[in-house]
Amino acid sequence: MTTAGDNKADTLVAYVGRKLDLDIVPAPRTRDWMLKTTKSFANRCLPLLMANESGWWLRNAHSFTAVWNGGAGRADIDLVFDERNPRGNTPNSTFGSGIISWPISCVFRTPPGVDLLVRGPANLPKDGATALEGLVEADWMEVTFTMNWQLTRPGLAVRFERDEPFAMVVPQVRTDLERYKPVMRPMSDNPQLKERIDAFLAGRRREHIRAFASEHVPGIGGREWDGSYMRGERSDGLPFQEHRVRRELRPFERPPSTEADPATSALSADAAQSSPCRTDP
Repeated sequence: MTTAGDNKADTLVAYVGRKLDLDIVPAPRTRDWMLKTTKSFANRCLPLLMANESGWWLRNAHSFTAVWNGGAGRADIDLVFDERNPRGNTPNSTFGSGIISWPISCVFRTPPGVDLLVRGPANLPKDGATALEGLVEADWMEVTFTMNWQLTRPGLAVRFERDEPFAMVVPQVRTDLERYKPVMRPMSDNPQLKERIDAFLAGRRREHIRAFASEHVPGIGGREWDGSYMRGERSDGLPFQEHRVRRELRPFERPPSTEADPATSALSADAAQSSPCRTDP
């Protein structure tokens, strides 16, 4: 496992025109809505927690409200910024059709053979808007790109706050998915797995019976949380040695100067125009 102190790590570079044009941070583990679930029960879901921190967030520089009237034109989205004259790259309606585009003022460079999945922040839903995902070959691509969200409810005012994440970047080995040969087989082909699943389901049924009884019979305790997956324990109690409960992503190292780089300052001004997604027919 690669940790924050491992010198053998591959390099993920963000070539920037201006240091302060882009705010990239490792995605955090927690989500406010998860903390607000009953007894913060969602925080016991390890798959959610691991997905939450599986990438780097790009954070919004300006607070604004977006309203879409349902039309297909670029002018059919109204973006109202809290600042009178917001500086730097600002979201716009480059593509129309209810889509908001964030120009990303950098060129990412991944190791050879590694793509970059550009998606919305994991497990962070927003009413009235959905993030559109893209996969870019960032080991050779020589242009910037945009992160896009599509508004889904005409007439609804959708807020995007300052420092709110608008994108999440996740390196992905280019041929990783194609190496799999998907097959379906009957459970009887793996009797040991079937036995363990049956044992798990039997325990879960006992939990449900106990939870039901606790609501109707005085003196019986409520449902207890099993937690075996969080601990990495199989149904026989033996641990899975490669079990992980956290990710440790490094933060991006900042360039030494905050001044504009003359060689790359065009990234800030022309990020939207240099996107690989064309808007002309």
